[in-house]
Amino acid sequence: MTPDELCAHVPVANYAAGDVLLREGESSGRLFILVEGAVEIVKSGFQINVVSDRGAVFGEMSALPDAPHMASVRALTACRLKRIEGGAAFLQTNKELAFFIAQLLAQRLNGVSSYLVDLKQQFADQENHLGMVDEILETLVQEQRRTFTPGSEREPDY
Repeated sequence: MTPDELCAHVPVANYAAGDVLLREGESSGRLFILVEGAVEIVKSGFQINVVSDRGAVFGEMSALPDAPHMASVRALTACRLKRIEGGAAFLQTNKELAFFIAQLLAQRLNGVSSYLVDLKQQFADQENHLGMVDEILETLVQEQRRTFTPGSEREPDY
């Protein structure tokens, strides 16, 4: 089943082109499931993806750890989405959707891990700061703490 089928009981909300659903750096706890339309994902002013797949989920990366949104989501066209307030609590009572999102996050982590291996191979013999890339990414990918604060000392907001 798709996320929108798993959430058949959640009402659909309409959004106009240009509406911001999630704003980078803010906290809302909201989850969105795309029913119709297209949205863009923007991080630090750069468009990183356009999504128009029915059933696409947005907000899980911040709702689950109760953290600020790591990117903005903006409607590119008129959109119909299922809007869920209190996403983390909703997922605790909707196990099938939570499992779907866990699978989605595992797929993303697998992609990042594959990229990490590629970076390790590219920079393995570097003796400068590029040689540290593998250690830094490995630490991020394998993080096991229940609380995690993204960012760096140099740029704590990223």
